[in-house]
Amino acid sequence: MNNRPTSRFRRAAAVIAGLAAASVALSGCLYSMIPEQSSRPSTTSAPDTEGVAEDLLPFYSQELVWSDCGVGFDCTDVTAPLDWENPGEGDITLSVVRHRAEGTPVGSLLTNPGGPGASGVDLILNSLDFAVGADIIENYDVIGFDPRGVGGSTAVTCYDAPQMDEYLYGIPTAARGTADWEAELLDAHRSFAEACDANSGGILPHITTINAARDMDLIRAVLGDKQLNYLGYSYGTFLGATYAKLYPEKAGRLVLDGAIDPAVPGLEVGATQALGFESALRAYMQDCLESGNCPFNGSVDEAMADLGALLASVDRTPLKNGDGRMMGADSLLTGIITALYSEQSWSALTQALDEALQGDPTTAFYLADAYNSRENGVYIDNSTEAFRAYNCMDYPVEDDPAAEAAIEAKIAKGAPTIAPYWTGPDSCEVWPYPPTGTRDEITAEGAGPILVIGTTNDPATPYEWSESLADQLEEGVLITRVGEGHTGYNKGNSCVDDAVEAFLLDDVVPEDGLRCE
Repeated sequence: MNNRPTSRFRRAAAVIAGLAAASVALSGCLYSMIPEQSSRPSTTSAPDTEGVAEDLLPFYSQELVWSDCGVGFDCTDVTAPLDWENPGEGDITLSVVRHRAEGTPVGSLLTNPGGPGASGVDLILNSLDFAVGADIIENYDVIGFDPRGVGGSTAVTCYDAPQMDEYLYGIPTAARGTADWEAELLDAHRSFAEACDANSGGILPHITTINAARDMDLIRAVLGDKQLNYLGYSYGTFLGATYAKLYPEKAGRLVLDGAIDPAVPGLEVGATQALGFESALRAYMQDCLESGNCPFNGSVDEAMADLGALLASVDRTPLKNGDGRMMGADSLLTGIITALYSEQSWSALTQALDEALQGDPTTAFYLADAYNSRENGVYIDNSTEAFRAYNCMDYPVEDDPAAEAAIEAKIAKGAPTIAPYWTGPDSCEVWPYPPTGTRDEITAEGAGPILVIGTTNDPATPYEWSESLADQLEEGVLITRVGEGHTGYNKGNSCVDDAVEAFLLDDVVPEDGLRCE
């Protein structure tokens, strides 16, 4: 899950599990208490079929059957075409959850937690008040859905748990950086891809962001909404921007938090993220050294050098965990990256590094397992499989050795601690289907104002991407959260929260360039 699938570089967090995996679990919010309310009838307005093509009417006119799935929640399945270009050639199922507005609903708010591959159903069902604020819960029917290929929807399926353990945590026998090492990793990627193709029922060519955006319009319509109101985090910003591009006239109030720049090529994505995590790691290290409880000493530069030495040591001599698994440098880096999503996880990172220096990988494995959605030897979702499927179809393959060398030099200079463990063979090189996506600016001409939130030291979706997306969008409005961590809304910054909620609830558009300290 942690390898950058469409170039030679790890896509280590960004677009991975954005909000819903590491940062939620480690901040203690994943299983937040769900507000109590009395049971109320499950209702849906008549589907919006205006202007729908005849061959799509059977999908757009379907009437939803809801069932209770928790106090205040109801769940349903939506039937969507497998291939939107040929809707008669098979169906898929989309899993949807709704938390009914606690007051009088102003409409539906679709949400997406990121990934690609994170479960929107799980986010809303288990972490409603982490996903949205109290005023949104009061006034909107909050909708979570699992995009095609994900979770409870028709899903990408590849490996069982032991196979996934070997794929994600296994340590190559060949020396890092050698031709044999690259061949060994490429063989592992090929076996994984072949398993995905064999076990996913023919859906892999259709697991794309464009198709997922079309699915969102279908969900909007069968909920009875004339326009889509939407809150997307991390990868969810790309999904939301794609929707606005395809359906500008249906785009209502859209908020894109922790943006991905849709015009950045895969090689640049990997480089920008590497530099972003190095920056976040330095911020963590400064805090650690000032805490008086840090396993490192000296200046930030000296401490980072010592951390690099620890990674190199673990690369040479992996650490044995209590369950028998061995932790190499790649898994240790995964654990480090996990904790950098949120300042609330920095104390766990300090504990993990302190233990690792003493030869104990327990907490580091806890962090890496959270990143990979692994609990007690079981993978609780298919985010790894779905992540790979989406990115291998969305990102054009890049094969330019000179460009790769330049990017590798950029990472080595700007992210020296991370760089040795950031590169590897392109896993999408062996994906069974060629990519269909492109990397282009999205202007969404004809859509109304779209809010874009960027956090200044966001390691996973660096701030420059939010600036760029806001500039690209015809009516993009940038909100800047000054701080650490991934995404900005509902993170305790009242300036950001007030602006977002005034927009979603009262259609008040904030000043472009609003800066929230």
